[in-house]
Amino acid sequence: MEISLAGKVALVTGAGPNIGSGIALALARYGAKVACNDIDPQAAQAAVKRIERNGGTAMAVPGDVTDEEQVLAYLRTVTDTWGRLDIVVNNAAILGGRGVLDESTEFFEKAVRVAALGNFLNTKHAARYMAAHGIKGSIVAISSSNGWSGSAGVIAYAFHKGGVNNFVRAAAMDLAPYGIRVNSFTPTAPTPDNPELIAQRGPGGVLDRPRAAGIGGEGGDEPWRRPARWTGPRPPMVPMGTTGTPTDIGHCVAWMCSDYARLITGCDFVVDGGARAKNFAYVPAAPADLAGPLPLIPLDVTGELDRDTVHPGD
Repeated sequence: MEISLAGKVALVTGAGPNIGSGIALALARYGAKVACNDIDPQAAQAAVKRIERNGGTAMAVPGDVTDEEQVLAYLRTVTDTWGRLDIVVNNAAILGGRGVLDESTEFFEKAVRVAALGNFLNTKHAARYMAAHGIKGSIVAISSSNGWSGSAGVIAYAFHKGGVNNFVRAAAMDLAPYGIRVNSFTPTAPTPDNPELIAQRGPGGVLDRPRAAGIGGEGGDEPWRRPARWTGPRPPMVPMGTTGTPTDIGHCVAWMCSDYARLITGCDFVVDGGARAKNFAYVPAAPADLAGPLPLIPLDVTGELDRDTVHPGD
């Protein structure tokens, strides 16, 4: 099975340097033209440059996913420039925050607004374009393991990612008559593999450098406080030893957007080495005892990656 997105046009929101950039690169490496959106124009342009140096076609369409006029404007730029729109990946979100005892109203509202309106506005207007032009497209929302199970310290993130999951199922029902598919993908703490991001932050991710308070901020210091999570040494809780990288995510999302997935809608896909599947009492084997997954099939042929590796679309 040779996946090809040739002739398709994609939009990725929140195309920052980690997951968004990885998905955008994957869609381009599988043949799509990719419009990279981010509220930060420099982040959108960086994603474009990464795609172009890997031989793909891309353009930057910066804009605020919560502003309907801006959403309509950048969608119009995409369709006016490339003549169609087949794929939308709703990745824009605000990570982090605090727990329910400490989160501010301002941050909670902002985080929920970005996720809610980002998914709603881009799905609504892209789907209207697809339906009007007879395009049986694919829309993918990026969820999180925090949307399926509880994690201390990120109440706003947990709230809006849980909302994303049912938004996908409801939108899939609305758009099924038009042949437009809506699915979600759930990442779990991927290890960065963007050369620029690695140069900036160093190799490894949260599995290598776990944060005491998780992805959220610290709580208060009142005398009545109790710890919400274990902060001491802990074993990796991933059965296969790794949750993968944005490249692993990109391979899956590209397949989800391909014609091979023509009847898949209202579903969630997980690439996390078994992290979400395990029982709460299951403690995986020590890393030294794990065989690990197959070697990664790289998508970024620049930087430190092996240029002689066989790549998708070659």
